Amino acid sequence: MIWSKCKLALGFPLLAICLVMTLGGCGVYSFNGTNIDPTVRTISIATIQNNAPQGPAFLTQRFTEDLKDYFQRNTNLKLVPRDGDLQFDGNIVAYDFAPASIQKIDGIDQAGSNRLTIQVKIRFTNTKDDKQSFEQTFQGFDDYAASRNIATINSDPNAVRTTTNKIITDIFNKSVANW
Repeated sequence: MIWSKCKLALGFPLLAICLVMTLGGCGVYSFNGTNIDPTVRTISIATIQNNAPQGPAFLTQRFTEDLKDYFQRNTNLKLVPRDGDLQFDGNIVAYDFAPASIQKIDGIDQAGSNRLTIQVKIRFTNTKDDKQSFEQTFQGFDDYAASRNIATINSDPNAVRTTTNKIITDIFNKSVANW
């Protein structure tokens, strides 16, 4: 009886190790959530242009570099200047700062908070499997106290990045995590 319990206790970890080795060896699934075909080895990300009339001057460069960094941190794909197995290009189509909630102060409607909304249109091409290619607009937003105006948010290096990081995560999930 004790021997069968020991075999069972030793068998489960051994089974788990075999399962991990089997899943890890197939090359399609990884534990960082990606689902990348093993024949895909490179990625190219063109400069994401800012076509929104508002927005900070640094937005084009920061968004593009943050997108590249995110993919390099979370995949084993080699970044190439162009013609990658996975290709991204697009533009920032909206950068809006508007009241998110209204409150009455002394009988006058005023912004209770303001919302920064950014929209980015992305064209994704998977040269190995065109069925996974797409063109989609991704949107992210964050709310700020009414006392903060757009100039202070634009000059805050972390404020805009908080919103763009949400968009980058959504782009990553749609393109290589198949969510």
